[in-house]
Formats: sequence, structure tokens, C-alpha cells
Amino acid sequence: LCLLYILPDLKAFERRLTEYIACLQPATGRWRMILIVVSVCTATGAWNWLIDPETQKVSFFTSLWNHPFFTISCITLIGLFFAGIHKRVVAPSIIAARCRTVLAEYNMSCDDTGKLILKPRPHVQ
Repeated sequence: LCLLYILPDLKAFERRLTEYIACLQPATGRWRMILIVVSVCTATGAWNWLIDPETQKVSFFTSLWNHPFFTISCITLIGLFFAGIHKRVVAPSIIAARCRTVLAEYNMSCDDTGKLILKPRPHVQ
């Protein structure tokens, strides 16, 4: 009988949680693509920087000045991490993990999309 009163609230909570996580997915995908592109650019620039024979002959700052693609992509990558891209890339997972922590007290859990998982009640003897 008590479940009949709680069920609409659970369904509303589940609907809102799935809606929120689904809303985060497009932005998360964009941030992932940005991170991949900047990482590949940095790796490519680093490779070109390292195989350049002039790099060993000149000072560090001169070698960076001679390789602006690597320098700019590296600064961009560092800036993205300071801006919190590592959190934005995994934002839906963070939300789901925090919800699982709270829901565990109520013998429930949720999947990565926000769907509630009702666990069987523990038997008290």
C-alpha cells in the first residue's frame, strides 16, 4: 500500500534524472571531440618537435618558437584542463555515480542513463 504512494514520485524522479543525463550527452560529446582534436594536434606537434634536428642545437624557448603548432596546441590543451574539460567529458558519469551513492541508502541504484534499479529488500532475521 505504501508503494502506491511512492511509485509516482519514483517515476517522476527517474524521468527527471534520465532527462538531465540525456541533456548532458550532446555537450559531453562536443567536449570529447574537442579534447580528442587538441590531443591529436599536440601529439602530432610534439612528434615534429622531437624529430627536428634543430631542437637539440637551440635553446628550449627557441625550439618552441620554431614550432608554433606544437606550442599553441600544447598551451590550448593545458588551458582546457585548467578550464575543467576533464570534468565536462565525464559529467554524466559523475551525476550517475553521485545518485548511486544517495540511492544506495534506499536500496536502489541507477544505470548510466538514469534508469532506477530497485534492489530486493534485505531479509532481517
